[in-house]
Amino acid sequence: MSKQQGNKGRGKRDGKQNSGAGKKPFSKPRYAAKKKAAPKQISKSDEIRLNKYIANSGMCSRREADENIAIGLVSVNGTIVTEMGHKVKPTDDVRFDGRRINPEPKAYVLLNKPKGFATTTAEGKGRTVMDLVANATSAKIKPIGRLGRNSLGLLLFTNDEKIMQKFTNSKNGVARLFQVELDKNLKYEDLRQIQEGFKIDGKLVTVEEISYIEGESKNKVGIKIKNTGNTILRTVFDHFKYDLVKIDCVAIGHLTKKDIPRGHWKLLTTQEINTLKML
Repeated sequence: MSKQQGNKGRGKRDGKQNSGAGKKPFSKPRYAAKKKAAPKQISKSDEIRLNKYIANSGMCSRREADENIAIGLVSVNGTIVTEMGHKVKPTDDVRFDGRRINPEPKAYVLLNKPKGFATTTAEGKGRTVMDLVANATSAKIKPIGRLGRNSLGLLLFTNDEKIMQKFTNSKNGVARLFQVELDKNLKYEDLRQIQEGFKIDGKLVTVEEISYIEGESKNKVGIKIKNTGNTILRTVFDHFKYDLVKIDCVAIGHLTKKDIPRGHWKLLTTQEINTLKML
């Protein structure tokens, strides 16, 4: 058999397997997959002293942090640290007396909300209050409580968990004052009943205060509540057959809209923050 005949016969025996002759068995795809970005490397300059990390979290001063480190109240990544000057990275799990802490400085932002903005941190909800305070701080703040998309007035943002807990306690929380407009005049007997408290489905509904607004018609009233949402306002007035035309939060505790135009915000002063913590 000639060499040519042998090759021809071998081609028949190989069948389809020989049809790919000349191709590399593991050729690269035409479009190479994109390489995954390498994780950000944490440099020595990103590390901070442990006492500063604790102080930044708002737990205590640096001096007090050193004292707590010395007595073994602080752990880093599960290990008790008593060494003065120990440095930690932003990604470390630092715990103070068993509780994980965050070194992000506390921020407090007061917004005078206009209509048309939803009170949410979720994306895909159209215009939100987070758009209005985007440039207020680099801290990861979120709103305390809610104002409906068409409601107006004050909304407080913070990353301070203790302040948030203070507001969510409806019995001992921080009062908010609203000015509301109804579709008709509020009868005095209804106002008195709201002030005294009433039951819906066997559950007592109460507000802190309610009164007519001096110099205004009887369909405009002031009402003070401690609840973080404003659904109780609709619950109250729906029960007495009134429709809410306008809701405007004009005060949160001692904080007012003075010098804050609609759609603008301000950072709370140290005195305002301290007063808020004492409420």
